[in-house]
Amino acid sequence: MSTSRSTTSSRPVCPPEPAIRGRIGPDADHGFYPVAHRYHLYLSLSCPGCLRIAVTHALLGLDDRISRTLLPPVPDGPGAGYAALRAPYEATAHGYRGAARAPVLADRWTGRVVSNHTPDILRDLCLRFGGAGGPDLYPATAEREIRELDLLCERDIGAAAQRAGQAGGDDASRAAALDILLGALGALEERLATGPHLVGDALTAADVHLWVTLVQLDTVHRWHLDAEAVHRIAAHPRLWAFARRLLANPAFARQLRLEEIERRHHHDCRGLEAAGAAVQIIDWTATDDLLASPARQRHPR
Repeated sequence: MSTSRSTTSSRPVCPPEPAIRGRIGPDADHGFYPVAHRYHLYLSLSCPGCLRIAVTHALLGLDDRISRTLLPPVPDGPGAGYAALRAPYEATAHGYRGAARAPVLADRWTGRVVSNHTPDILRDLCLRFGGAGGPDLYPATAEREIRELDLLCERDIGAAAQRAGQAGGDDASRAAALDILLGALGALEERLATGPHLVGDALTAADVHLWVTLVQLDTVHRWHLDAEAVHRIAAHPRLWAFARRLLANPAFARQLRLEEIERRHHHDCRGLEAAGAAVQIIDWTATDDLLASPARQRHPR
């Protein structure tokens, strides 16, 4: 592997969240229950968890039921938090001293945070506000399979890519992490050989999660990998065709803010880039049919 790599590895685009895990129940017997205009989302589209929620919100057509505020790409408060979220956090926990982080699902009636836990927010949006002709992103028969794919995206792609590009580690550890990453991509490549979606015949939350994971892999993690590693990642044609196909869906494309992702990444990571930064896997600004080549050279910044 090339020795030209960042002197400081990229930190996670979204820091770990302090757990506020209220749930929206099915009816008025629960403290939080599904009512139009009661809830509000605070999202930063530079954060992968927030991007998953934003895409899901768009797919379900929830603009007229759950409002949202888009936060700046770089947090402006202590601990990677947001000044705009101090009030809801403090209303939830008196004297709250932690970081006021996004994503947040807030209750407009009380001003409190319902949840800042991405998986719970996603499920509650789908289970309590889905339907009415929208996609069933969490079909009951596929719940376990979706959870397994969530873990694969988080651990074997996202976390492995982070370790594979980490500066200061040994070559053996980076190579092992790259092997895990390529193994996960290979398994997904085989899975997509049977159809356009990961689970069953229709779009599910697993597809949304994978798409956001691929966005991060190409726009964030590759900056800290060597060119050979990025070309090996790009050598999964079904996987990147999947990414382009979903990019053509406005619910995905209209949530993608490449400049914001790049701004947050370079704010969090001040080291030198590696050779893989010059190898863009796909053009995320394009919504046309498949490009001629899965990887192309671009001029390094």
